[in-house]
Amino acid sequence: MGAQIREYRQRIRSVSATKKITRAMELMAASRVVKAQQAVRESTPYAVALTKAVSAVAAWSSEDHPLTSEKADVKQAAVLIIAADRGLAGGYNANVLKESERLIARLVEEEGKEVRAYLVGRRAVNFYTFRHRKFEAQWSGFTEKPTYEHAREIGERIIADFTDPDPASIDEVHVVYTRFVTMVTQEPQVIRLVPLEVVEGTEAPPSNELLPLYAFEPSADGVLDALLPKYVEARLFNCLLQAAASELAARQRAMKSATDNAEDLIKKYTRLANQARQAEITQEISEIVGGASALAESK
Repeated sequence: MGAQIREYRQRIRSVSATKKITRAMELMAASRVVKAQQAVRESTPYAVALTKAVSAVAAWSSEDHPLTSEKADVKQAAVLIIAADRGLAGGYNANVLKESERLIARLVEEEGKEVRAYLVGRRAVNFYTFRHRKFEAQWSGFTEKPTYEHAREIGERIIADFTDPDPASIDEVHVVYTRFVTMVTQEPQVIRLVPLEVVEGTEAPPSNELLPLYAFEPSADGVLDALLPKYVEARLFNCLLQAAASELAARQRAMKSATDNAEDLIKKYTRLANQARQAEITQEISEIVGGASALAESK
């Protein structure tokens, strides 16, 4: 009976230590997700204004730009997967990886394209390394707090591979990331990055609103050459910010659930330890009473 009590107490100490860790991680995620949400809100006006400018330039450009022109025969498709560097975020990594697997299956089986993977986050790299799959490039170490420099580095590599004159270069680029909706809802999202699908987005003005007039110097084509790479980087930066906010929100929710489960386990083991202790005391009393009765009868 004593060994059982010691086991329950050891479990209570172990669960209590785990509870302290999950509680600390929950508080850290809660403090960081506020800044991540603010970064997403701050990047929205720039993304909307840049989308308007790209729409206007593309409409007035007379030449077919490589980043806006659809290729006749698409054979190579690149998939950029944005996951997290760490786990303990519920189903965040699993959901984005499952969405990427569905996209790759559709591109390969239904459309007959060859897929080349670009990975962001250690979890995506581990997923591919464990399954001995090839990938073109990887970036990690910044998923919780991405900067524009990270988006620029990724964008330059993707644009370089896309505009490579080699016939084996990629023909289109898809991005799989997690879109932040609310603290409770985060949705895996797939967008085609290039060739560009110029859309206004959810924050765009209504269709009956007049677009501002633009003056292009030196020409619309020259502006397009300079503006489209920045547009790609801005969209990538927005995807990274959305993914960071989603990761922190998912981690906060997962750690809150883990802390609550730890509290339930502590209550359960405390109750079992009390029951075992009560049974031990009852047994000792019974032995004392039985011994006294036997001694009295012998006399």
